[in-house]
Order: sequence, then structure tokens, then C-alpha cells
Amino acid sequence: MSLYRDRGVVLRTYRLGEADRIVVFLTERHGKVRAVAKGVRKTTSKFGARLEPLTQVDLLLWQGRSELEIVNQVEVINAFRSVREDLSRLPRGMALLEVADQIAQERHPDPRLYAMVVGALGALADGSDTTLLAPSFFLKTLVHEGAGPVLDECATCGEPDGAVELVAFDLVAGGTLCRAHRSGRPLSPGALDLVRRILGGDLAAVLAEPAPPAADEVAELATEAMEAHLDRRIRSVRSTAGL
Repeated sequence: MSLYRDRGVVLRTYRLGEADRIVVFLTERHGKVRAVAKGVRKTTSKFGARLEPLTQVDLLLWQGRSELEIVNQVEVINAFRSVREDLSRLPRGMALLEVADQIAQERHPDPRLYAMVVGALGALADGSDTTLLAPSFFLKTLVHEGAGPVLDECATCGEPDGAVELVAFDLVAGGTLCRAHRSGRPLSPGALDLVRRILGGDLAAVLAEPAPPAADEVAELATEAMEAHLDRRIRSVRSTAGL
């Protein structure tokens, strides 16, 4: 039994009893952590507004014999208010949290995933075009998970781009596919170039530019690829899109 301090992002919360709430954090050094915030639903609670999803916080947690930690102290590092208060940004922010919640493992440190989530929320809050932000996060997370797509050759026959035309994308098959082995979804040259830029170190420039014509295609591709990896639908994306 011990106290420990960490930084985290609130992924989601749910009720416990009459006044308490269970808060799910993605922490920097302890992975995904579930903790009880006692009395947080009372109007007198000082923790309430600090433990809302999307908030980055500094935490003091008590780890006992239970599977649930206890929140002892919490201070806000960044509330990402511009995301929370913008109806076009909020669903994209929640999509990031939903995917992070599915990827993160209980009490398994993943500082890189934590940094990716904080960085993506910061970019979302900055005010630039948000069309490609969540899709880019999905694609970068797939690479982080060791499930990054093949982009320079046919994932089935191994023939390189140029020797064959890459015309389809299927994460289950491994990535891009030539005409002879196509499955999954069609892939335009513009979308292929955009995915290569996102995963090839040019993400900052992509996000700084106006959304290109292939942005919606890449958004759908990235969402389907992440859903194939998770083997579940991303509700935050699908409910917004009406799918």
C-alpha cells in the first residue's frame, strides 16, 4: 500500500454509489489506472470539475489492496477548454480518448501513448483544421502498436509501387494492394500520398495546411483501419458521422 504521484489524462468516468465516481486515467508512468474519486458528485466537492474527460491532470493516488486506486489530490495541468466547448472539436477529442482507452493496458506503462494523446489534444486545441487530426492519431497509433500498414508495395505479392499500381487498402491484408490482389477499400493516389506524409515525418505540415481533397478518404481509411485493429467500432466517430 502506497501513495504515488503521476500525470494523466481523464479518459472517462462513471458513477459509483450515491456520491462517488470511478475515473479512468491514462497516466504517463503507470498506464491505464482506475481510481475512485470519493464524494466527487457532491456540490461541495473540490475535485468535480477537475476530473472531466479530456482534462490533463497532476495526480496523487493511493494504491491499496483493491483493484481501484483512490484519488487523494488532483490539479489541472490543461483543461483543453477550446476542445470541450467546440462542438466540432469535442467529438474528435472523444475519439482520441476512446481509442486510447482501448489501446492502453491496465497498469502497464506506455509513456509514448500518453505523449501522443497529450500532443494530439494540444494540436486539436490550437485552432488549426481538425479534419485529419484524429485520423492521423489513429494511423500513428497503429504504427506504435506494431500494426502499421505497408505503403510502398503490395502487401500480398510484395511487388513495389511503380512495378505495380497500388489501388486498394486493407489493414487485414497488411496495407496497400495492387490491382491483381485488391481487397478492402479503393485507394486514390492522393490518399496514398497523404498517408505516406502522415507516417513519414510530415505530420506537422499536413495539419498546418488546409485539408486537401483526399482528407475525407484518409479519415475513413484510418477509422476503418483502427476499427479492424481493435475489432470494434469507434462510437465517437460513427455517432458523429451518422454511421
